[in-house]
Amino acid sequence: MVYICFMQRQWKVLLYETEAHECPVRSFLAKLDNREHAKTAAWIALLKEHGINLHRPFADLLEEGIHELRMKITGDQIRILYFFCYRDYIILTHSFLKTTDKVPGKEITRAKHYRADFLRRYGENSIRRLGNDII
Repeated sequence: MVYICFMQRQWKVLLYETEAHECPVRSFLAKLDNREHAKTAAWIALLKEHGINLHRPFADLLEEGIHELRMKITGDQIRILYFFCYRDYIILTHSFLKTTDKVPGKEITRAKHYRADFLRRYGENSIRRLGNDII
């Protein structure tokens, strides 16, 4: 009898930070109370565990490699946008309160801008020196 064991990929989750050291997701997390923070951390852990295989209702692909983590916190629809890079990494760009049926185009554009900035500043080798992920 032959047993095949598949190891599940372990993704590394990083927070995007501007050159001025502003971190939109960290700012969002700092505003949450303990319960909301724990719930958000659980969703991010789910993303870390499943990565590209996490789908609706938890996550969705928006366009051109920009994804959304879909959370509901105290009745509000919260979205954290992110992208995948360098085979192992998920970069969380920013969050916002979703008040319309569709994700606003300006939020997707913002995530694309953050992605371009991140990839311009960090190559695959330099990202590995950034240290551990956030979870």
